[in-house]
Amino acid sequence: MVDVADKIALPEIALETGLRPGSPIMRPIEIIASGLLILIIGVLLLGVVSRYLFSLPVIWVDEVTSISFLWLAMLGSAIAIDRNEHLRLTLFVGMMPPRLRDFVNSFALLVVATFLLAMIYPAIDYAREESFVTSPALGLSLSWRVSAIAFGIAAMFLLAIRHAIRTSRPADLLLSLAIIAAIGLFCWFMAPLFKGLGYGNILIFLVIVVAACLVAGVPIAFCFGMGTLCFLAFSTNVPMLVMIGRMDEGMSSLILLSVPIFVLLGCVLDATGMGKAIVDFLASMLGHVRAGMSYVLLGSLFLVSGISGSKVSDMATVAPALFPEMKRRGYKPKELIALLATGAAMAETVPPSIVLIVLGSVAGVSIAGLFTSGFLVAMVLLLVLAVLARWKAGIESLGGVRRAPLAVIWKAALIAAPALVLPFLIRSAVGGGVATATEVSTIAVVYAMIVGIVLYGGISLRKFYAMLVETAALSGAILMILGAASAMAWALTQTGFANQLAIWMANLPGGWMAFMGITILVFIILGCVLEGLPALVLMAPLMFPIAKKLGINDVHYSMVVVTSMNIGLMTPPIGIGFYIACKIGNVSPDEAMSAIWPYLVALLAGLILIAAFPIISTIAL
Repeated sequence: MVDVADKIALPEIALETGLRPGSPIMRPIEIIASGLLILIIGVLLLGVVSRYLFSLPVIWVDEVTSISFLWLAMLGSAIAIDRNEHLRLTLFVGMMPPRLRDFVNSFALLVVATFLLAMIYPAIDYAREESFVTSPALGLSLSWRVSAIAFGIAAMFLLAIRHAIRTSRPADLLLSLAIIAAIGLFCWFMAPLFKGLGYGNILIFLVIVVAACLVAGVPIAFCFGMGTLCFLAFSTNVPMLVMIGRMDEGMSSLILLSVPIFVLLGCVLDATGMGKAIVDFLASMLGHVRAGMSYVLLGSLFLVSGISGSKVSDMATVAPALFPEMKRRGYKPKELIALLATGAAMAETVPPSIVLIVLGSVAGVSIAGLFTSGFLVAMVLLLVLAVLARWKAGIESLGGVRRAPLAVIWKAALIAAPALVLPFLIRSAVGGGVATATEVSTIAVVYAMIVGIVLYGGISLRKFYAMLVETAALSGAILMILGAASAMAWALTQTGFANQLAIWMANLPGGWMAFMGITILVFIILGCVLEGLPALVLMAPLMFPIAKKLGINDVHYSMVVVTSMNIGLMTPPIGIGFYIACKIGNVSPDEAMSAIWPYLVALLAGLILIAAFPIISTIAL
């Protein structure tokens, strides 16, 4: 079991496959989750083949995948609890003295357990309510599907308690329990007062409580969950059953089915070496020119992102292949981290981007339109970063560097060709309306598995199993964030505050340009603090209707939102992505912080161009 204190300096995120084995007691859940992931891919593939090859739609595909998907999400969340892989902000906890840090970690674990305990009965009640509804194709009671929520919450509660007992001092646990109980009793006695505060409750519960939990290192999903739970329990008469329903809705969109499949695709990319083949090909073509290795790094992130859909996978693939040679040429490690982090931010809009898929789901924007526009927007940001990289290449030493022979380039191209086909296949299939993002993700995984086995050395069964479990855990962590953020967004809209804010923002002087400026500022800040997905789920339902009212194209607005968010994600001292890049490159964040600012300014300049000229985002639509 990994001790929390050992990992407190950096955000919790799985960077490698199979390096964090779970507890033996979790093996049955891991096996079931792995089987569900295979089942989802198999059923989706069956539906695609039957519809496109035989013109025979399989009517029960959506129901089977919906049931399996929710169970996968909840079992994956439980696995993530066991492996300590739920995403959280640990910057502030890492600054604390060791003794205080231990106590705060214990407190955070009990906050998670408290939220889960409070949700167990509403989840069971929700399953009872859904038992009266049957699915149209299979005729099954919907309680078979939503029982996953109750089971997952109960399992997470037991695992959180187990983890707290194993990693915390008894005195810390008792003091944490006393503090949580005291706060709960105080809020219960003050409930009549809270119900008369109106918008003040938003500040107390949805801002202060959530912020306090973030600072304490509580996983992001449970920060949102605890804030929403307190808001509904102490300032409204809304039953907790409704909160479970909102969480179910946030996790269950069929568009989100592509999330775990693209996560698995990223694992396959790492395991088979397909990403390294792309890097080697670009290096053979550009490695001899000044700033050539910087171009290779940026181009590799651009192309590899089009396969994996994951920033972490992209950076972990590219950095080890290029950093040694770039250091030999005179690049300082902090400059490499700056280029890696901002390059990953640039590539976030390259299809298949998980962020774009989630945004399309929560904001109702065409995934095909987002994929087409995202490719062009990333090209603009790539150009801006390449210009800066060329300007900074004066320190580069090219002594002994020679142009690769044509035979070497040709061989590298042949090796990389099967991998290079994949990003363009994904973009053209979704952008051209040939298939949905979910269908394409399924085909891409099967293609990558076959190509990886035949041409790139294959994947052992043990490694494949580890990849499935890691995919389940990371997907569960992501989907739990989406569920909790959806519940919080719903609670916020029910107060009427969202409508008031929308009216104020729509009437700002300066029209749509002023609104764009506010959007950029808001999403840079949220990207720093909350990471990408929760910020989207919280703010998209509020901001997109205002943008539409001001005449802003929804795809154009999406590109501004996602790019702003990714700049925030890589902005120190809080941006989570910056710390992930430092961890991958094994460079101190304090050292890298001084080098990243020019690159962030370059990205901001590219963002201003994208925001000011809608044609960049919409010309290909």
